[in-house]
Amino acid sequence: MAFKSLRLAAPLLRALAEEGYETPTPIQAKAIPPALEGRDILGSAQTGTGKTAAFTLPLIQRLQSSGEIGADAAHAPKRARVPGKPHALVLAPTRELAVQIAESIAVYGRHASVRTAVIYGGVDIVVATPGRLLDLIQQRHCNLSDVHILVLDEADRMLDMGFIKPIRTIASMVSKKRQTMLFSATMPKEIRHLADSLLTDPVRVEVAPVASAAPKIEQRVHHVSREMKQPLLERLLEGDDMRSVLVFTRTKHGADRVMKRLVRAQVEAAAIHGNKNQSQRQRALDAFKSGKIRVLVATDVAARGIDVDNVSHVINYDIPIDPESYVHRIGRTGRAGATGIAIAFCEPAERSHLKAIEKLMAKPVPVATLPDGLQALSKLSDPGEDSEPRREQPRGGRGGRAGGGGGGGGHRGGRGGAPAQKKSNSPAHGRGGAHAKASGGSGSAGTAGAAVKSAAPGGAVPHPRSHQLPSARTPSRRGRR
Repeated sequence: MAFKSLRLAAPLLRALAEEGYETPTPIQAKAIPPALEGRDILGSAQTGTGKTAAFTLPLIQRLQSSGEIGADAAHAPKRARVPGKPHALVLAPTRELAVQIAESIAVYGRHASVRTAVIYGGVDIVVATPGRLLDLIQQRHCNLSDVHILVLDEADRMLDMGFIKPIRTIASMVSKKRQTMLFSATMPKEIRHLADSLLTDPVRVEVAPVASAAPKIEQRVHHVSREMKQPLLERLLEGDDMRSVLVFTRTKHGADRVMKRLVRAQVEAAAIHGNKNQSQRQRALDAFKSGKIRVLVATDVAARGIDVDNVSHVINYDIPIDPESYVHRIGRTGRAGATGIAIAFCEPAERSHLKAIEKLMAKPVPVATLPDGLQALSKLSDPGEDSEPRREQPRGGRGGRAGGGGGGGGHRGGRGGAPAQKKSNSPAHGRGGAHAKASGGSGSAGTAGAAVKSAAPGGAVPHPRSHQLPSARTPSRRGRR
């Protein structure tokens, strides 16, 4: 099937040809025909399947055929552009996705004289996040009364981010005689209820269920301790095939920490997450797209919405708690029929998350061997498959420095006893239990330095877990006297 068979207008076909697109993806082939007829659409498709074009192409054509854009707009005074009163609205969960949708509309509508703005403006199509749009409406910068095409992209992600109430508020402001298209990677009951309230007799389109990763993505997992993840990442990045690498961490602080260590290791890298302002995030994304940097470290705020061609590798530095997030993350590579590689780093405390992912996909993730030189260090630092997360140690007494052989019976134990231990508040290892949980943890390396120095009298070797690793932090306050 070719795009010509979908009854798209000549300006759109011309733009598609200039971009090298000839054949529609399954979601495009199923969604575009009913969307051109003005039907409501309820679409379920995972990321990377081409659903942006599935709603932008019919959206542009419908505005053009009604005389709201293009050469006929001058002869339709009732549909003329009015500052702050767009004809179509696209809601997206993140600023990055909003920017990329606007870029796609500009590309596909280049021969249709369409004007698009991210957030607001005297334009035909507005692409916005719900929160920012409501701010502008309250400031009287935008009026939605003329909107008769409403698109909700990544609706499940907006649900996760608490945008359902703002979406209902916005929907009440647009024309009741409208076309509504809702796209979501997953269909939990909350999304189905939202669809029932906003859509009228929708055409249901479903392709590529979330449990299935793209078939051309090669997956593998490395079982490593927490403190081995950074050395492993740096070693893998030495490979010539690591051309464009997207690294996912669980937390914002974790993303910054990984990025800074990569920069110290002379690796071109940047971080993108919710604590970065818009210009910082866009600069990092542009640098990654253009190849100025080859590693982008991101949180799940970027798991959906980063539309970068030719991402060679996706690395899950932290295994996501939500199994579906894993599928969305690795969907950043292997796009549009290309091949890609997805690598996961799994520490012992994350193995339950990995099992949930394998259950969702109904197949195991192949286990990869560690590179030469890291295997020995891994044996020293790996607490074992059945071990609990390591516990933080309080300050020892005399002769009982943290990680050493003394300090029994509390903070002021004798010389020969076992060190007292304080149970951490977090399942993640690291300095300060609660903080470690919030930031994804950074391993127990904080006490490693002190542990190596405090070998027992008589030349006893310190415990293997306390071995100083290349990526270990300097001793924390909790591990010092």
